[in-house]
Amino acid sequence: MTTILAIKSPKKLVIAGDGQVTFNNYSIKNTAKKIRRMYRDSILSGFAGSAADGLALYEKLDKKLEEYNGNLKKAAIELAREWRTDKILRRLEAMMVVGNKDTLLILSGNGDIIEPDDNIAAIGSGGPYAYAAAKALYENTNLDPYDIVIKSLSIASSICIYTNSNISIDFIEF
Repeated sequence: MTTILAIKSPKKLVIAGDGQVTFNNYSIKNTAKKIRRMYRDSILSGFAGSAADGLALYEKLDKKLEEYNGNLKKAAIELAREWRTDKILRRLEAMMVVGNKDTLLILSGNGDIIEPDDNIAAIGSGGPYAYAAAKALYENTNLDPYDIVIKSLSIASSICIYTNSNISIDFIEF
């Protein structure tokens, strides 16, 4: 697993992920990039779970975004429908966080499309730790979402054995 965390504020979307890749019970890579820009740099995404499955989901979502002219919600709905019903895709073991200026979504292989009420989304093994830290910092400080994401992932990496402190981060300002 891994940890992906995103925060959407009125002026910025920030997403970050750690770089650890585990195989069975050991860390095999520490510098993986699990976040990326999509659809003409207007969407940020990150995945947690199997690396091959996450990359397959990126490819599928890219196609859906092109098909629906960058309409993230429509593309996510169609991806979730295909993900849930296709015999091969159903076996993918990954989750995604995707967002743009309008929305932030968590996508799962069960067909779930969740739009968090508080504009904070976290997935992966360290997701609950990163989410709790981000929520506390967002509600009780004046820190920028960029700084909150970095601090929250740092906290998660100190707790979750499947999350390291080699953080990749990206943001879009609106």
